[in-house]
Amino acid sequence: IPQQEALARKLVEASFADTVFFTNSGTECAELAIKMARRYHHAAGQPEKTGFLTFEGCFHGRSTAAIAASGSEKMTQGFGPLMPGFTSLPWDDLDAVEAAITETTGAVLIEPIQGEGGIRPASDAFLKGLRALCDAHGLLLIFDEVQCGMGRTGRLFAHEWSGATPDIMMVAKGIGGGFPLGACLATEHAARGMTFGTHGSTYGGNPLAMAAGTAVMEAVANDEFLE
Repeated sequence: IPQQEALARKLVEASFADTVFFTNSGTECAELAIKMARRYHHAAGQPEKTGFLTFEGCFHGRSTAAIAASGSEKMTQGFGPLMPGFTSLPWDDLDAVEAAITETTGAVLIEPIQGEGGIRPASDAFLKGLRALCDAHGLLLIFDEVQCGMGRTGRLFAHEWSGATPDIMMVAKGIGGGFPLGACLATEHAARGMTFGTHGSTYGGNPLAMAAGTAVMEAVANDEFLE
């Protein structure tokens, strides 16, 4: 619908992304980001690269994939068997990340600032190091900015402070100004496996959500407001 195109254009112009898929929540963004990363490697002829590296204290939602990504007992107890393919690593430890990369690793999933984990910012050096490792090993870097994005740090997205850029980014909560709205942003390269019919949403990107998101972007995505 035209409202989707208008809001998507605003998000693309304000970010690293080339493409946007609208959802109703951050959890749905997490599901899509995980699907997108696995589909990316499948399309590249590397279907074995299904693994994700995540971090202790992380929170990516309450779906089965998202709780498997967290790995914490609080999130997973009583909900097994968990979706396989997630390895939880120490926070802000680049050596641990490098040591954990194997031939089945496909992506790194991280919040630039952890929320549930105790408001812990990843260091600039760590985020830049993750970018370099992903480039060196052909992995996708996914930033979860559901809690730390949309102006909460004085930049539109928290990762902008570090200078590190993701391949895929999850945005929700603040983007709707209280109305249910999420957006999964990606480069064209990272999204290349998501061809027509591989994903969908009944209510994602509905006209009311698009109006809310557009109003939020007009208010927030400018230097005066962010200052």
